[in-house]
Order: sequence, then C-alpha cells, then structure tokens
Amino acid sequence: MTASPPRVAYFPDSFHEINGVAHTSRHFEDFARRHNLPFLCVRAGDRAQAVVEDGSVWSLELPRGFLSFALEKDLRFDPAYLRHMPLIGEVLDRFQPDLIHITGPSEVGMLGAGLAHHLELPLAASWHTNVHEYLARRSNWFLRLLPQRQSASTGQKIEDLAMAAASIFYSGARVLFAPNPDLCARLQLTTGRPCHLMPRGVDAELFHPAKRRRGPHDRNKILGFVGRLSVEKNVALLAQVQQELEKLGLTDFRFLIVGHGAEENWLRQHLPRAQFPGILRGEALAEAYAGMDLLVFPSHTDTFGNVVLEALASGVPAIVTPSGGPCTIVRDRETGRIVPDDEFATAIAAVLADPARHDQMRHAARAHALTASWDKVFRDVYSAYQTILPNFGREGQPCWQPPAQSQKSSSAQFAYNYPPSAHN
Repeated sequence: MTASPPRVAYFPDSFHEINGVAHTSRHFEDFARRHNLPFLCVRAGDRAQAVVEDGSVWSLELPRGFLSFALEKDLRFDPAYLRHMPLIGEVLDRFQPDLIHITGPSEVGMLGAGLAHHLELPLAASWHTNVHEYLARRSNWFLRLLPQRQSASTGQKIEDLAMAAASIFYSGARVLFAPNPDLCARLQLTTGRPCHLMPRGVDAELFHPAKRRRGPHDRNKILGFVGRLSVEKNVALLAQVQQELEKLGLTDFRFLIVGHGAEENWLRQHLPRAQFPGILRGEALAEAYAGMDLLVFPSHTDTFGNVVLEALASGVPAIVTPSGGPCTIVRDRETGRIVPDDEFATAIAAVLADPARHDQMRHAARAHALTASWDKVFRDVYSAYQTILPNFGREGQPCWQPPAQSQKSSSAQFAYNYPPSAHN
C-alpha cells in the first residue's frame, strides 16, 4: 500500500508582490505543481477569481477591499478580509486539506489560523519577516524625540513587546519553520513549539555569471543593492559607504540600486554615483546581478536574504552585516565579507584592490550557491508536516516520502568558467 501525500492548504501573506514571502510562496506552489502534490493556495490579489484547478494544484485569489491600507508600496492589509470566509470555507470543504500552513500575522494568515482552529486541522506556520525589528526601526521618528538613554530603552521595549505578541500568535501552530538557526532557536524558546529550518533555494539557471553584459571598456566597479528601499534595510549606510570610499581615493565605482521604497528620494539625493532602474524581474534582474562586482547589503533585519543568494549564484560576492540571515549565507573571506557597518567601505576597497582574490570569491560564491535547492527546502517542509499529522507514518500506516530532488534542480550542471573580462 502506498501512502498519499498530505493535502496542504497554504495561506501566504503575499504572493504577487516583490518580497521574500511572495518569492518563497511562488516557488512552493511551483514545487507542488512539478511533483503533482495536492496543494491549495489561498491568497490576496488584485482580482477576484473562482477557484482554479491546475492539476493537483488549486488556487483561490481574493481581492482586498476599499478599507485596506498600505504597509508598503505594493503590500496592503485589509481589516475586512473576513468577508471572504464563506467562499474560503466552501473551497476548503471541497479540497479537504490535511493541514493548513500560514506565513505570518497578516489578514490572510489570521484567517488561515482561525479556520485551522475551527476545522480542527493541524496548523503549520513559517516565519519570514522580523516584524519586531521592523516595528522598532519604523518607530525611529518617535524615538528621536526622546533623550538618548530613554530612546534606546524605549526602542528595545517596542521590539520586545512586538516579539512577545508575534510569539503568542505563532504558538498556535503545532510546527514552525524559520530561515536561519538563531531564529529557529528563539522561536522554540518563546513559543514552546518545535521549529524546523526552512532556508531558501535559488534558480541557478536564471541567476548565472554568463548573463554579464558589460563591455570590455567599462572599467568602473559596480556596487549593487537589491531590495526594498526602506529604513529597516539600513540603506542610509550606502551614502556613508560612498563618502568613505571617496576618502580612500576610490573614484572608479558606481552604485546600482534595484528596487523601490520610501527611502528612494533620499538615496537619489545622497548617491550621485548611483543608477536607479527601479524594480527588475527575470532576465533583466539576472543581467543586473551579473554586471555587479559586489553586492552591498547592509540590512540587519532580513531573516534570510534571497537577494544575497541570487547574487552569489551570479558570481557576485556579498558584503553583509553580522546580524540576521544574510551572514548565514556568506562565508567570510571566501564568498564575501561579514563586517559591521563601520567596516563596509574598507572591506569593499580591500576586495576590489585585489583582482586575484576577487576572482576567487566570484568562483566560490557561485559554487556555494549551487548547493541551495528549492526542492530540498520543500522536501524538508513536507517531512516536518508528517510529525503533526495523525494519519501519516504511525503504526499500521505507510509513511509518505517527499519526492526526490528533480534533475532540473541538480546543481552540478551549472558550473561556469569566468571569461577573462570578468574584471573589466
């Protein structure tokens, strides 16, 4: 007797937007489709649509209403999303899930958690965003009004209270997932729930050094940043890096800032050496990465750092901080540098001043990225699901095994020899 795979109803915070949750969610749905797994994705979108069945994968996309308000340029929250409960309930009744998986305390996530409780289904939850750190940094406008000592203590209290509230929400799940080991350990401690590591994969065919399109006469070094241009990404440090590099006598460099956000106008004013192409996708994004000489990513709040992994796959070493998820991706002095804010400029200058070392880092970055497989990520997620499902893997019941890694996601076939013009 062969066991059937668990039927998963997935409620992501975002799906179409440009962020880590949406990026992971799209790959999760693709994984289920590739391996013919029963998977229902309930998500917010710009248009209402009836449930769409694409083989074993179902999707239900429901709009946010006029009461919704912006959290980011392309991310909103609808306090009246509960109005979709009857339709979602009907679809769940047809789909018959074995478990519900949410990605955070959005209106979609809260609805998913409530339905899991109502239907007495096991709940899984993955942590994607350090909401406690985001809230603390977005309170800076208020904290700056306070005396320095009081500002620091108040900021820490805001962060601690936000983490406590998030932990209460996540403790409603029976199994948790987080993208880096430190966060996993912290969630286990604050929620009392088991937490499994859920890193990220990368499309090593799309993000590839061969996408480099710079001509041999372009001898400027390109320092890249990809992501949301917001205060929690610490993007103001880029202006400081520019000033410090100029003080060190470097003039043959420019910034390439890919993304959008509230800090864009400030960056345009303070980064005269920068280009701002906006949001890039697909081949345009891959070419932008491949044209960089270094990725400069000063965020302290990212739980993983998808853009860092994409840069490494493109043969671009990364300069990151010792805080958050990116430092778990970069191998210091091998695939980039892990340094505090005040050492970014000197680290960048040192790498660029040594072409042989830079070349070694580029090769090592690509090789390291090739070990990151989306199939491996989601196979491990499905393995963890079975620890909370009463009818899978118990005595007398066959245990379903996640599908083997597909040939397409095998890393060995994507090795690449750099052209002599890699430093041009």
